[in-house]
Amino acid sequence: MTKTEEIRKVLQQQNADAAWITTPLNVYYFTGYRSEPHERLFALLVQANGEDVLFCPKMEVEEVKASPFDGKIIGYLDTENPFDLYPKTFTTLLIESEHLTVKRQRELSQTFDVQVYSDLDQSIKDLRNIKSQEEIEKIKKAAELADKCIEIGVSYLKEGVEEREVVNHIENEIKKYGVNEMSFDTMVLFGDHAASPHGTPGDRKLQNNEYVLFDLGVVYEHYCSDMTRTVKFGNPSQEAENIYNVVLKAEQSAIEAIKPGVTIKNIDKIARDIISNAGYGEYFPHRLGHGLGLEEHEYQDVSSVNENTLEAGMVITIEPGIYVPGIAGVRIEDDILVTENGYEILTHYEK
Repeated sequence: MTKTEEIRKVLQQQNADAAWITTPLNVYYFTGYRSEPHERLFALLVQANGEDVLFCPKMEVEEVKASPFDGKIIGYLDTENPFDLYPKTFTTLLIESEHLTVKRQRELSQTFDVQVYSDLDQSIKDLRNIKSQEEIEKIKKAAELADKCIEIGVSYLKEGVEEREVVNHIENEIKKYGVNEMSFDTMVLFGDHAASPHGTPGDRKLQNNEYVLFDLGVVYEHYCSDMTRTVKFGNPSQEAENIYNVVLKAEQSAIEAIKPGVTIKNIDKIARDIISNAGYGEYFPHRLGHGLGLEEHEYQDVSSVNENTLEAGMVITIEPGIYVPGIAGVRIEDDILVTENGYEILTHYEK
């Protein structure tokens, strides 16, 4: 069953006429064609009657024809109203309420005479939550390239080098391996500067005997990796080493509990309890992890409030951290595939 046929199943279940999909990554997920349309309309219309229609700027029509999408293409000029090119009536329309603007919804109501809107967001999240084998292979390659980034960064460390210098070196060198895009802004933080979980690399210079935190990921064929390593430069203080060892134990213990059927919040609890029992609970201010795929942060949320269970085919991150101002910030993160019998760690740089 194709992905658009999965949406048609949702239409049947909700007795809806069509689905209107507008998030560029979701349009790519269902069509195999990716675009960043800026202010222009870019949308996929999946209809219960079996017809799929892709609205795109006219200058992209030939690229769409060369993509896997085999439905109807509505290409429009910048001077045209794309809605005028496909007048239809849909009583019930499923939309991505988390993405659709009020302006676009008004246009849909005027063009398609929609009477009822319902949310499609969770249905798409559920589909994207379980990865196909093809998606898994792409994420594995992205993870392998993230490992290479850490290797490049660690080998460049020297006393007096600035955080931003290391970031630039990683991003320049990884291009030699075919990487054109990072998953997010690469983070390299030294010593106590890493005590800010989302710190910004700057001109802080590396000193001997402190930890270096790397948080990065790459995009491979539209799929993301996201990993963190905190590595020694010299011999950090005993307290900093203690913090590292607690985080490592928390991460490893949480990963070892991963398998289908386990409640997600229990994975978070395992890591959080280890950190709390060591006296650092107040210094672990974020969730344990998140889903990973076309986006570096996507469904599911690996947190203390998620009562969903793990399923084979999910890819999640596990990333406990302890951030003590003036001392050190330590986070260790891996990308994990949930398998039929347990888990597979996709990121392999040493810890």
